[in-house]
Amino acid sequence: MDRGTVGSAQSGRLRVEVREEGLSAVVTPAGELDHHTADLLREPLESCLEKGFTRLVVDCSRLEFCDSTGLNVLLGVRLGAESAGGGVHLAGMLPAVARVFEITGADAVFTVHDTLETALGD
Repeated sequence: MDRGTVGSAQSGRLRVEVREEGLSAVVTPAGELDHHTADLLREPLESCLEKGFTRLVVDCSRLEFCDSTGLNVLLGVRLGAESAGGGVHLAGMLPAVARVFEITGADAVFTVHDTLETALGD
């Protein structure tokens, strides 16, 4: 499997790392995803789509907070991935973040995995 690091971005409250894992791009946001940090996640996700990755795995295991702006970033990228024949897989959500997805019903439109390993194996 290819485990090449593609890049990273950082602000005071959010760090985003991107790497290739086989045919998937794995994007790992760490910290708080909100109105002020949403572009730090949006830009690498859209870049992955532009590079031809249609299967995006978002490792949420280090994402401590996600508001509606962050949720909208993920929903928008999901549409782009699906229109290209792929999808967005979410892995390892912490309870506070998972609750946002449950309350809004967004957990029904994403493929959600308990761990990154299961997301990559799917």
